[in-house]
Amino acid sequence: MKPPFYPRYIIIGLACLIFGAAVAFQMVRINYTPFAMELIAKSEDYQGVRKTIYPPRGTIYDRSGNILATNQIGYEVGIDLKFVTDPESIAFAAASILDDQDYVNVLEMASTERQFEENRYFVLSSYVSREKIDELTLLRENYAQRRQESKSSKPSLAGLVWTPMQLRFYPEGTLAGNVLGFYNYFSRETAQGVFGVEEAYNRLLTGKPEKVFMPNDPYLVEALPEIDPGASLILTIDREIQYMLEKTLTEAINWSGAEGGTIIVSDPTTGEVLGMASTPYFDPNNYWEYQETFPGITPYNRAVGTAYEPGSVFKVITMAAALDSGVVNLDTIYNDTTGVYWVANTWPIYNWNFGAWGQHDMTGCMRHSLNVCLAYIALERLEADLFYQYLQAFGFGRSTGVDLASEANYPLRLPENNQWSVIDLATNSFGQGIAVTPIQMVAAISAIANDGRMMAPHVVRSVIDRGQQYNITPQVINSPISEETARSLTQMLTTTLKEEASLALVDGYDIAGKTGTGEIPTQFGYTSGLTNASFVGWGPSNDPQFVVYVWLEKPTISQWGSEVAAPVFRDVVEQLVVLMKIPPDNARLQIFGD
Repeated sequence: MKPPFYPRYIIIGLACLIFGAAVAFQMVRINYTPFAMELIAKSEDYQGVRKTIYPPRGTIYDRSGNILATNQIGYEVGIDLKFVTDPESIAFAAASILDDQDYVNVLEMASTERQFEENRYFVLSSYVSREKIDELTLLRENYAQRRQESKSSKPSLAGLVWTPMQLRFYPEGTLAGNVLGFYNYFSRETAQGVFGVEEAYNRLLTGKPEKVFMPNDPYLVEALPEIDPGASLILTIDREIQYMLEKTLTEAINWSGAEGGTIIVSDPTTGEVLGMASTPYFDPNNYWEYQETFPGITPYNRAVGTAYEPGSVFKVITMAAALDSGVVNLDTIYNDTTGVYWVANTWPIYNWNFGAWGQHDMTGCMRHSLNVCLAYIALERLEADLFYQYLQAFGFGRSTGVDLASEANYPLRLPENNQWSVIDLATNSFGQGIAVTPIQMVAAISAIANDGRMMAPHVVRSVIDRGQQYNITPQVINSPISEETARSLTQMLTTTLKEEASLALVDGYDIAGKTGTGEIPTQFGYTSGLTNASFVGWGPSNDPQFVVYVWLEKPTISQWGSEVAAPVFRDVVEQLVVLMKIPPDNARLQIFGD
C-alpha cells in the first residue's frame, strides 16, 4: 500500500524536473542570442587575438652568393585611441615627418571619440623607413623632456605607435630586375611575386604562414613561435656578367638608335642562363612604377616575353636540318644565276641585296646568307614534312619551359593548318613569317654548340630550404641533330665568319656565328623599312662554353645585323672570356691539347 503523501512526491518531482529543464533551456537559449555571441566575441578580444604570422620571404642570390633580393624592416605607424591624450601633437608629428600625411586628416582621426568598450586603431603609414622612425623617437623624447620641465601633460605622442614589418629589398637596384621580377608587398595578405623568378617560384619563396593566439595579459605572453622562412634561391645568373651585359646593351642602344634590345649569355652544356639583359630596365624596389615603365602591352622581359621574326639567324636551323637529314652535304652546289627563286611559279624570293651570287657550296650559301639557296633547300630538298619535324625537334612552336614567368610562345603554322601555304615554307627557311622568342633561339642554338644535345634553359641553380641545399640537375630535353652534324655546322659557321671578315670576330678566339636581319611586318606587309638586327654566336669553336644572342629592335644607324648586332656580340665576348677565365685558343690548346 502506497503512503498517503506519495502523490505529493510525484508532483514535487515533476515540478523540479520541469523547472530544471526550463533553466537548462534558458541557459542554452541565452548563450546563442545575438547579445551573448557579441559578448563572447568581446571576451575573446579581451583575452587575446589570433594573429597570422608570415614567414620571412626567401633570399635570392646570384651563382656566387651575392644577394639580389632580400628582406628589410619597415614600420607601420598608427594611432591607438585608448592612449591618445594630445591629438594636436600627434597630427603635427605625423604631418611633418611622414611624407604622405596631412595635419587635418590625422587630427580628425586622433580626435575620434572612443567608447569605453571599443579598441580603435587607425593605420597612418606602412613601410616607413628606419630614418623616419628615428625622427619620431627623437621627437617623442623631446616632448617627454618638455612635459617633465613644465609639469604638464602636453605635448605628448602617447597613442602614436609603430610596429616593424618586412618589405622586399633589391640591393642592386635595376641589376637583373627583368629576371627577378618583383614582390608587391603593399597588398599585405594578398602580396605575391610578379614576373620573373619572384612569380615563377612564389610558393617556395613565400613559405607557409601560421596562425597563433596572442594573449592580452602580459604575464601570459610568450615569445612568438619560430616559423620556417621561405626557401631561398641561388640563380645561375653571374652578377658580373649581368652587369656587363646591361652596360653593353645600354651603350649599343644609344649608339645604334634602337628602340630596345636583349642580350642573353647561356652555358650550352647545362642550359644555365649566365646573364640576361633586356630593356627597359626596371628597379623592383619601386615596383608601383611598373605601369609607367611598361605601358600598354610592353613585355616585362623581352628575352622571354616577346616573339618576333628573327631573320637570317634562323638559317642555322634550316641548314642543321638539311645536313642532319642528309638531303645536302657540305659540297652540295647551288647555282644562283638570277638572284630570284620562284615559289610555285607565283611568289618570288630575293636575296638580301637582290643580286645573283653564282655557284656556291653550302658554306658559301651561309657565308653570303643567300635567301634563294635556303628556300631551295627547304622546298626541294627537305620538303614541308621533314622541315617542320626538325623545327619542332628544336623546340619551336612551344614554350621552352624556362623558369621565368610570362614566357611568350607563337605556334608554328604547319601544313595541316588551313592558313598555311607553300610560301610559308620558303620564308620560314630564312626566318621570316615565323615568330620566336630570344630564349627559344638560345635553346635551339645551344643544341648545335653542345654536340646535338638540347638542354632545358633555366635561371635557378639551387634551392635552399630548411637548411638543406637542393641542386637543379641539368636536363637534356631533346637531341634534334647528331654530334657529327653539330660539329660540321660549327666549323662551317666558324669558317664563314673568318672569310667575310665579320665584325663579330674576337682576337685570339675562333667563334661560330650567324647574323640576322629580319624585316618587321605591318598590316600592309614588309613595308616599314625597319628591321630586327641580331647575331647568335658560340665559342670557342672547338670547345663551346657559351652561347651569346644579341637582338636590337629597330636600329636607325643601319638596318643590317652584320653592321649593328655583330660588333655588339664582339664587345660582349671580349669581356665575357675575361669574366669566365677562358684562355685564348693557342694557350688553351697548349694546356689541354686537342
